[in-house]
Amino acid sequence: MNRAIILFLGVLATFISALFGINLIPKLQIDTVRPEGTLLPYGYSELAARGRKIYIREGCLYCHTQQVRPKQDGSDIPRGLGMRQTAVDDYVHDNPIVLGTSRTGPDLMNIGIRQPSDEWHLLHLYNPRIVSQGSVMPSFPWLFKEQVTAADTGVPLKIPDKFMPKNKRPIIPTDEALALVEYLKSLKRDYKVKGVP
Repeated sequence: MNRAIILFLGVLATFISALFGINLIPKLQIDTVRPEGTLLPYGYSELAARGRKIYIREGCLYCHTQQVRPKQDGSDIPRGLGMRQTAVDDYVHDNPIVLGTSRTGPDLMNIGIRQPSDEWHLLHLYNPRIVSQGSVMPSFPWLFKEQVTAADTGVPLKIPDKFMPKNKRPIIPTDEALALVEYLKSLKRDYKVKGVP
C-alpha cells in the first residue's frame, strides 16, 4: 500500500509539472506581451478574422506552419519564407495560436508578402496545380460556386481551359474564399520586433 501512495504522488507530481511547464508558464509569458515598436497594435480586420476561423476549420494548420525558424534550425530565411525569425510578439493577436503541426507545404507566416495577389490565392485554393505544378495540396472547390445566373455575383476566376469544369461555367469565389484570402494576405511579419535581428 505504501508503494501505491508513492506511485500516485509521483504520477501526480509529473502531471502537475507538465501542466505548468507546457501550458500555464508559456501562457503567462505570452499574456504579458504587449505590442511595442512597429508591431501592429490592432489585430486582424473583421474579414481576416473570419478567414482565420476558416483556415482553422479547413485544417490548413495540419500541413502549413506559421513560424519562421532561426538560421541555426533550418533554412527558412535563405529560402525566402521570412526576413527574420518569428517572436512571441508576432502571436499577440492570435487566439488560438496556430503554429501548425507539420510542414508538408511551405510556411505561411509571410505569405502576404510573398503572394499579395487575390487572384493567385483564389486560383491556388480552387486548384493548387493551376499556380503550383505538382503541388500535393488538396483543392477546396466548396469555397467556390458556378455562376449559373446573373444573380450569382462575383468576379469569375481566370481558370485555364484544362482546369475548367466540363460545363465551362464561370467559377466565382464565395464569401468564405474571399475571407480566407484576406487572412492569408494579412500574414505579413515585416515589422521590427525588439530583440530579434
